[in-house]
Amino acid sequence: MSAAERAIERLLSLHPKGFDLSLDRIRRLLARLDDPQERMPPVIHIAGTNGKGSAAAFARALLEASGHAVHVHTSPHLVRWHERYRMGAAGGGRLVDDGILAEAVERVAQANRGETITVFEILTAVMFVLFSEHPADAAIVEVGLGGRFDATNVIAQPAVSLIMPVSLDHQAYLGDRVELIAIEKAGIMKPGRPVIIGQQDWDAAREVLIETAERIGSPAAVYGQDFIAFEEHGRMVYQDEDGLFDLTPPRLPGRHQLANAAAAIAAVKAAGFAVSDKIADKAMQNVSWPGRLQRLTEGKLLALAPQDAEIWLDGGHNPGAGTAIAEAMAGEEEKRSRPLFLISGMINTKDQAGYFAAFAGMARHVYTVPVNGSDAGVPNDELAARAAEAGLSAEPVASVENALKLLAETWGDEPPPRILICGSLYLAGEVLAANGTPPQ
Repeated sequence: MSAAERAIERLLSLHPKGFDLSLDRIRRLLARLDDPQERMPPVIHIAGTNGKGSAAAFARALLEASGHAVHVHTSPHLVRWHERYRMGAAGGGRLVDDGILAEAVERVAQANRGETITVFEILTAVMFVLFSEHPADAAIVEVGLGGRFDATNVIAQPAVSLIMPVSLDHQAYLGDRVELIAIEKAGIMKPGRPVIIGQQDWDAAREVLIETAERIGSPAAVYGQDFIAFEEHGRMVYQDEDGLFDLTPPRLPGRHQLANAAAAIAAVKAAGFAVSDKIADKAMQNVSWPGRLQRLTEGKLLALAPQDAEIWLDGGHNPGAGTAIAEAMAGEEEKRSRPLFLISGMINTKDQAGYFAAFAGMARHVYTVPVNGSDAGVPNDELAARAAEAGLSAEPVASVENALKLLAETWGDEPPPRILICGSLYLAGEVLAANGTPPQ
């Protein structure tokens, strides 16, 4: 265990692990640190139920394609805590150095003086310290949960706020209607600062976001109204009031990534950075986002699967994500006619049957596995029952490795299968660690 990991583990033993939505504690802590959030480079602040991470990845790719140094804060991490802090540098950023992270964690913990606080709030304060003390041209900051009372929402003057698709998730914290969740996400909008409203599957959510922007005086650009992206002749076309970009399709698979890429382009432009068609094209080719419809092309797990099988990994975990992932995999199936199998683990705060419903009539079989990285993991037999409720053939197995071996032992003369490991970011992290391919 590294020095930074040891420091964070000590915090986890002292402070609660979850969320306690309030800004009082983080403001008190940041004041003791001389308010580093006021000395950040221009911030692209991103909220939403789905697509936040993809939008952050696209925004980073766009800025780096322009030669900018850009800090990136995302959560949760998949394998190592360091993934939450990508430090900007000329020629491309890299995950924070362990010694720098350990020192920042210790400094923030000392400033807190043992007072009641969540670990997420301390780690958010660490982000503000790191990003304010190391020069960069921009910072991309992803909300942890919600928006209005999320610990990142002490940024008074973001260069732009970006609201990605809003749907039902975290109902215990945010409310059980999409309008209530949209109100929480809209909380990152700031008077006089631009906001980009990405594609919304719910009209009620879009209406709340637009109304909030109008009420507080936040200039808004709305997907489908002020900008849009679509596929044409195998290309991605992005269009806004400035004109058209004819682009290479995004490296991230799935039709939903066109809308995510469009939102990022609009946000980077609204933040004041120039984006040309050449810059956007380079970004679409270079974008990377581990654990989100990521195809595993190397690593230890491939040897366990049937010969020539495709293995895909995705950490999406709510019905909205399930729909987007299923649509992406259906597109792949049309091209390749390979049977689809799921290996899935989920946690008990998610709508498991709602997630699986997206794959009904498409997945041949589901192997359900425990999620070892979370205390909230659903037992694999219970998860198999939820998959069966959604109309899927399912059985519990002990691990991802066992599922791959079972498939390999029973596979006949059919075309090699496609295997989607899915349902939880915790599971995605476990898989990348076991495969020997953690995010870099």
